[in-house]
Amino acid sequence: MSAAVIDSFTRDLAATGQPVGRDVPIGPLTTYRVGGPAAAFVVVDDAEALLRLARVVARHHVAVLVVGRGSNLLVADGGFEGVAVQLGEALSYVDIADPDGGTVDVRAGGATSLPVVARRTAAAGVEGFEWAVGVPGSVGGAVRMNAGGHGSDMASSLRSVRVVSLASGDDVEMSAADLRLDYRSSALASTDVVVEARLELREGDREVTEQHISEIVTWRRRHQPGGPNAGSVFSNPPGDSAGRLVDISGGRGLRVGSAEVSTKHANFIQADPGGSADDVAALMVEMARLVRDHAGVDLHPETVLVGEFAKGRP
Repeated sequence: MSAAVIDSFTRDLAATGQPVGRDVPIGPLTTYRVGGPAAAFVVVDDAEALLRLARVVARHHVAVLVVGRGSNLLVADGGFEGVAVQLGEALSYVDIADPDGGTVDVRAGGATSLPVVARRTAAAGVEGFEWAVGVPGSVGGAVRMNAGGHGSDMASSLRSVRVVSLASGDDVEMSAADLRLDYRSSALASTDVVVEARLELREGDREVTEQHISEIVTWRRRHQPGGPNAGSVFSNPPGDSAGRLVDISGGRGLRVGSAEVSTKHANFIQADPGGSADDVAALMVEMARLVRDHAGVDLHPETVLVGEFAKGRP
């Protein structure tokens, strides 16, 4: 995308009163903490700002990347030649209604951290979302990929969402059925922004829910690495575990430049501080090759790769 197009887009969007950054590093906004800049960067605080943004995007036909909390994103070292969009703090909230017949209606803004929702609901004696305490993404990103863990996922409690399309400018309510939630997937496009999600959870006991939170946190610390990573690199193939396949194929501890397969969990990659996103992508390619050659299984990335990677992508 040419600099002239980005310049024109930036001027038009700024004229609406929306601040726009240029050549803003977005790699540091991801949990890998590596990667390059976006040609333009926008933080939006409400649906109306998203709709204004959509109109300017349509006028200039610029590419759009919704960053969220960056927990499932790898941005190439060369960056992203479009506009990166992130929801602001005004769209980070949790509203918990009074129980009604044992069920509890919870509304969460699209920018809200999943662990925040998990801890807030547990502290209110509301059960059913404890699984999310160890998932570092946002509510919006979790809806789009149907995030899950510990035997549950978004589909188990999601009832509806408000979505603004940056491609069409539509502002719609969608039911969970409309979203066609499946394993780590949904009907939402990459340009669809979840403004708010409505969850239906259950009335429970605060002591029990907070104990469950504590057990999940302990388990994750014991079995999964910390530091700069983006969680599971590959989706689990049917009836198997991607981590197990990488492990038996000799991938545990494998290193490419500044990126290494975790020795604690073979479906995690850890990036060195100040490292290279291209190294992470190259390591993903090598992990997939090992599993294909050894086990005859094609692994598919759960991580979303953005931009052009010097050493290819899986």
